[in-house]
Amino acid sequence: MKNLLLILSLILLVSCKKGNDKPSENDVLKDTSTSKVIEDSLRSNNNLISIDGIKKEYNLINSKLTAKKLDSVSFDYECEERSGNVVYYSENGILKVIKHFTADSHYSSTEKYFLNEGHPYFVFRDETVWNFDGGTPEKPETKDDVTQTRMYFSKDKIIQCLEKKFTIKSSLPTKPDPENIPNKQNKNCSANEVQKTLELLLKNRNKKGKINCL
Repeated sequence: MKNLLLILSLILLVSCKKGNDKPSENDVLKDTSTSKVIEDSLRSNNNLISIDGIKKEYNLINSKLTAKKLDSVSFDYECEERSGNVVYYSENGILKVIKHFTADSHYSSTEKYFLNEGHPYFVFRDETVWNFDGGTPEKPETKDDVTQTRMYFSKDKIIQCLEKKFTIKSSLPTKPDPENIPNKQNKNCSANEVQKTLELLLKNRNKKGKINCL
């Protein structure tokens, strides 16, 4: 009888231990959630090889840029008759965007380089050439010829280049809305030109205050 009770006690003890070793529902959900985060992270990193992936990453970083959620440092420069300003935007110490403005007497350009591990995946360039366009010496009229270029990069090569052009005249009461102007494919965009400028900007990343030419 004693032996029977002892055997029954041992069976009950082993059953309880197995029940305690089984993961709870919360533990299962936690493991699933962690896997999902890792999976999404990997998918995001691989996304920059496609136009859609680049657009999603651009929208994410640009929204942080607009909301002023990125850290920034900057410097100004003077080079012969051209002046400029460079701003470096970072998140947790990682460089995400470089904004480069340069201008002379009749020309100005703003470039934004969106970067992943130091390589561009999207570059936006807004160039303006202005001239006098009639009027009087007391009240001259001007004309701005604007060119906007959007370049999508994968592995340091341009996979798509879009361009839109429009003119702004001071004599006209209404100005064209760039959002309503369609993009056109441009097959003459130069990745070498972009990389050359980007190398100069990266080289001068630690500069502060005001310097001479890049």
